Amino acid sequence: MDKLYIVIPAYNEEETVLTVINDWYPIVEKIGNGSKLVIIDDGSKDATYSIMLEAAKTKPAFEPITKPNGGHGATVLYGYHYAIEQGADFVFQTDSDGQTIPDEFWKFWELRNKYAMTIGHRKGRQDGFSRIFVTKTLKMVLFVCFHVSITDSNTPFRLMKSNILKENIELIPKDYNLSNVLVSVIYAKKKLPVKYLPITFRPRQGGVNSINMKKIIKIGKKAWKDFWSLNKYLV
Repeated sequence: MDKLYIVIPAYNEEETVLTVINDWYPIVEKIGNGSKLVIIDDGSKDATYSIMLEAAKTKPAFEPITKPNGGHGATVLYGYHYAIEQGADFVFQTDSDGQTIPDEFWKFWELRNKYAMTIGHRKGRQDGFSRIFVTKTLKMVLFVCFHVSITDSNTPFRLMKSNILKENIELIPKDYNLSNVLVSVIYAKKKLPVKYLPITFRPRQGGVNSINMKKIIKIGKKAWKDFWSLNKYLV
């Protein structure tokens, strides 16, 4: 009996979070077996968490969690640890901005036992040039630093076997900002079976994008240093 935990980080998403809950909740409800939708509020300054608490009153398989602000990557990592501790068999991660489409989950679920991770490949992206530029640059940087070619390392649409994730997640530093990137790198370095499937990636469905070019450059500089220092551990 497969237990799925859907992990979604959220920060200042009062405009989208209720729609995201209503869109993704039917999946865990259909799978059952103790499956949960877990949204982690990353110290939002708006009504995100209160909306989550209200929604949970009528959705028993929805678990709203809040924690101090730590950034997207740290919150994703927090969610992975939580799902593993709760006994999930599979962990799926997506984001709270409404850019991904729940109906596309099922083709991933069909392949759950064949691959350590099935991850979305964002084709025909609609989220702006700066994001596309970052993805292409990141692919090049990962090849230089880790000598792996990864189709789309940071996609927020990935289904993972929990037992394999548990074996490898300890290699990721606590509160690391690019945790999904490192998950992809670790799996590639270890030659674990990974499948990429094309997914739709829409513009954000509400709220304000917290990432701008200034932040991207700052994160990029730190990532470059971190990647070189982490490379010796990822053998």
